[in-house]
Formats: sequence, C-alpha cells, structure tokens
Amino acid sequence: MTRVLRAAGETDRDTVLAWRNHPDVRAVSLTTHVITPEEHAKWWEAATTDPWRHVLIFDDKGVVLFDLRADPPSWSFYLDVAGLGGELLPTWLRLEQAAVRYAFDDLGLTRLGGETLASNTQVLALHRRFGFVEKRRYERLIDGTPRTVVWTERGTEQ
Repeated sequence: MTRVLRAAGETDRDTVLAWRNHPDVRAVSLTTHVITPEEHAKWWEAATTDPWRHVLIFDDKGVVLFDLRADPPSWSFYLDVAGLGGELLPTWLRLEQAAVRYAFDDLGLTRLGGETLASNTQVLALHRRFGFVEKRRYERLIDGTPRTVVWTERGTEQ
C-alpha cells in the first residue's frame, strides 16, 4: 500500500478547521461547538510543535491525530465529509488501515487506544474490523449532557 499520510503543514490549518467544523463531524465529536479560527490556531500551534503529538493529513481527504503523551497513546481522526460524498466508507477504511500501520510501524507503538461516542456505531464497527477491542465505557459530559464514551484499544499482537 502506498503511504498516504504526511505531516500537516501550515497550509493545511484552515482546511482542517473546515473539516472539523462540519456538522456531521461535530455531531460525533467529544467537543461539539463550532471551533473559532482563533481557538483552532492556538490548538494547531500546540499540536504541530509538540513532539509527543502528530498531526497527519490523510490523502488530502482527512486528518489523523496521534497523542503520545498518555499510556497508552491515543488517536482520533476525521474526514472531509463534505468533499467525499459517496466515497466516505472506502476512505474511512483506507484511513484506518494507514493510521494503524503508521502507529505500529512508523511510531513503533505497542498499544493504541481511542475514545468514541457509544452512539457512533459505524466507527466502533470500523475499529473492531481493524482489531480494536472495547476496554471500557464511561460517562462524559458533552455540551452539559452525560454521554457514554467507549474506549477501544489495539496492541501489536492483533
């Protein structure tokens, strides 16, 4: 498989914000408000200059975020929902395959975890397909409302 992940650059910042602020992306995120350009610029600067965080662009169709500051490291992603149309599912599959390969091969991780809203059954099914297993569920306040979050994890043995 050709590598389709590249380090995000300054020219990607506004594009990533547009992807992140799409209503469908916000609806399944742990932070659902519209992110302002100022808020995003502050996050972008912190995330792209921290050696323990990796912001990667996937085939100019999405972004993958790795946070190595915790044990186990975590990841998240979102796609250009507006621009993908009928290509959303195949792109999700390719992104997850590339991200898992990057985590374990390029970053040398032995475990990788992530949070997904329990209501986001499509992404949970996608994670299962790539060997992630549910480790726990917990409640988290999102917009002042308790929501169930699922922590999934995968190790190199999977």
